[in-house]
Amino acid sequence: MRYIASLISGVGIFMMGAGLSWYHGIMGLLHPEPIESLLWAYCILAGSLVSEGATLLVAINEIKKSARQQGVSFYEYVMQSRDPSTNVVLLEDAAAVLGVILASGCMGLTSLTGNPYYDSLGSLGVGTLLGAVSAFLIYTNTEALLGRSIQAEHLQKLTEFLENDPAVRAIHDVKATDMGLCKVRFKAEVDFDGRVDIQQVKTPEELESFMLKHGENIIDTLGAEVDRLEKELKQRNPEVRHVDLEIL
Repeated sequence: MRYIASLISGVGIFMMGAGLSWYHGIMGLLHPEPIESLLWAYCILAGSLVSEGATLLVAINEIKKSARQQGVSFYEYVMQSRDPSTNVVLLEDAAAVLGVILASGCMGLTSLTGNPYYDSLGSLGVGTLLGAVSAFLIYTNTEALLGRSIQAEHLQKLTEFLENDPAVRAIHDVKATDMGLCKVRFKAEVDFDGRVDIQQVKTPEELESFMLKHGENIIDTLGAEVDRLEKELKQRNPEVRHVDLEIL
């Protein structure tokens, strides 16, 4: 649901924010109008800068805290869209602060020179900034909704755990999907090595006992091994919430 809300937010920014800014800028270039008093505009921009700047600082601190907890950098946390709701706040506020600064600069040039084209260029710049932010939000959240693989080193860590288990001969068709919010779905086909148990048999009597025991309980034994591997995999990797191991 968070990714859907973030995707809707990105589309809304693109359609409303960027679209209206581009429209205002283009119309200003095509049909420039005389400059009126910009006092109220400066007051509104100042208030926006204070409010958006405060929320931007809060979002930055939250992302830094979450990034430290997950052992990744600030940049990686944002680019991988690990927390879409926080990223939306961060990017929207960052775009707002930069947009206010850009708009203030262009309005200042308009006030000094009396040329309305600077204000129109500022609108085009703000629209481009909002368009870039919305495109990033749309891309990252669409990718997350469609399902994306986890990082290669993380996947290697999970597969090595299974391959190093003495009861496993080989694993095939490994898939690990990042579900977002530090949740991973892991799926693999496991080829168990039955020779581990048979190597413990030393005498004909032990062989007969082994065959009787495992002939009746082979399904339960394999099921128990699957449960054990899934449990250990989750214990060693808390972010892995769903594990699906299939027997070959």
